[in-house]
Amino acid sequence: MPAAYQPINCSFYDELEARATTGQPCTLTYRTEPDTPPSTYHGIIQDLYIQDKVEYLRLADGFELRLDNLLAVDDKELRTYC
Repeated sequence: MPAAYQPINCSFYDELEARATTGQPCTLTYRTEPDTPPSTYHGIIQDLYIQDKVEYLRLADGFELRLDNLLAVDDKELRTYC
C-alpha cells in the first residue's frame, strides 16, 4: 500500500505550473522508494492533476509522477521551499 500523500509546498507547485504553462522542457529529480538513489527524467510538463486526493504531474510523453516523490525540478530543490 502506498504511503500517505504529503502535499508539496505551494510555492514549489507554482514553479511546476509555470513550466506547464510555458511548455519549457525541464529535468525532474525524484525518488519513488525511500533510501534509494534519486532518478531523473527530462520532459515537458503537460498537466498537473489530483486523483484520489493525491497530486500528480504528467509529462507530454505520458510519464506520470506523484508530486511528493519529487525532489527537484531543474535547479529548484523542493527542500529549499519548506
